[in-house]
Amino acid sequence: MVPVSVTARVVTLLVAFAAVVVGAVFVIVHYIGGSGGTLTTVDYSKAASGGQVNLVLQEDPQNNSSTKPDWVSYFVKKPGGNPFAQSSWVHTTLFKVPENTRVNVTIYGYDGCTPPRNNFWAQAEGTTGNVIAFQQFNNPGKPKGPMHVTPTLNGWSHCAVGHTFAIPGLNLFVPVGSPDASASLCADSPCVSGPYTLEKFSFRTPDHGGTWRWQCFVPCGGGFLDGNGGPMQTLGYMAGEMEVTA
Repeated sequence: MVPVSVTARVVTLLVAFAAVVVGAVFVIVHYIGGSGGTLTTVDYSKAASGGQVNLVLQEDPQNNSSTKPDWVSYFVKKPGGNPFAQSSWVHTTLFKVPENTRVNVTIYGYDGCTPPRNNFWAQAEGTTGNVIAFQQFNNPGKPKGPMHVTPTLNGWSHCAVGHTFAIPGLNLFVPVGSPDASASLCADSPCVSGPYTLEKFSFRTPDHGGTWRWQCFVPCGGGFLDGNGGPMQTLGYMAGEMEVTA
């Protein structure tokens, strides 16, 4: 038996270590938050006035990317843009807001309902008054009924929850409403027509700068184990970052 030299052993260990590092980087980039491209950060910090800023998002059953068009996704509206013009929307989940500011959020929910795994996700927490306001529409300008102000959205008996918007670092958890379960969903993103739920709530940013991760906690990664992979954990789709400027 020919003894293995110390040099050969060292080389073998280095190769094995390099393989582990490459594998870890692949997992981090492709499964823990990589977007697969450069994402735009939509800057709302200059749109703030009187200690408040209006942030507008939408969530869709698909997106306009060339790589993962069938993934559910959030979009961020450009400040001042028309929410019913596709050119107003950016396929990103990165946005910037000022510190110590009331953020008034509007979300256009175009995706269908998915019962949350835990009814905790049907409750509003961390919003002003711990409530949300929502109203369903058949089409832009055609409401199905009045706006409701409520601390919860029933995601089971009424199948009213499509996704969530949550910033765990700020203890902010918000169920996002979906169109009527019988409605035909928008098929061309960013959505500017078809049935949707309009939802509004407010929260306050910290009194210092930093970056806070936000994401959906409804298992919306179709085709992935327990729905927890794919778009649910990828920046640019159902996970994002809020940059707070000092």
